[in-house]
Amino acid sequence: MTTENKVRSGTNDAPLVLYGYWRSSAAYRVRLALNLKGLDYEQRFVHLVRDGGQQHGAEYRALNPHGRVPTLLHGERVLTQSPAILEYLEEVFPEPALLPGDPDGRARVRALGAVIACDIHPLNNLQVLKYLTGTLGVDEQARLEWYRHWVANGLDAFEALLAESDETGKFCHGNSPSLADCCLLPQVYNARRFDCDESRWANIRRICTALESIPAVDRAIPENQPDAE
Repeated sequence: MTTENKVRSGTNDAPLVLYGYWRSSAAYRVRLALNLKGLDYEQRFVHLVRDGGQQHGAEYRALNPHGRVPTLLHGERVLTQSPAILEYLEEVFPEPALLPGDPDGRARVRALGAVIACDIHPLNNLQVLKYLTGTLGVDEQARLEWYRHWVANGLDAFEALLAESDETGKFCHGNSPSLADCCLLPQVYNARRFDCDESRWANIRRICTALESIPAVDRAIPENQPDAE
């Protein structure tokens, strides 16, 4: 069987290699999914600040032309963009499932994940924050206000989506973690780094507490990574 066929068949024969950075919320999402699925993987580290940002180096750009983390290798296959990687892992390694079995449930989980990955995170990643201060000359206080504004805007909406749905359970959807939880926890981790006010996000805080009690989740947190500083 060729490497490509092994990858497509969903066997564990092809090795998994994750390129990431300990504080990258996008890499954190993928670590969560890998750990929750009980998959073995090698980590390779791309420091987003050192040497002007190792993600900009020729060696990494040859792997990921966009110069972002994470990148996941599965055998000879190269995967980029955390939402696509999460979906790929779900298709290739379907158990335990991180998407519900019904179309409505899958759409809800994907929509919750998109609030984080498509609406909140792109406005607050390291590249954007560095552009605000370095190129536009925004001072640190204004940069912090920018961050807190867009996090609050997105997580207020996320909280409302949780509160209004009977499908919210112990976790974002029902009583087992989903891809939505893989997106939520890293964003809340970042919100806490910037001292965002969590007081009005009762469901979000409850769900994050439940997630943090899971050993597989604990192994994925930034401070528990070999490259943590």
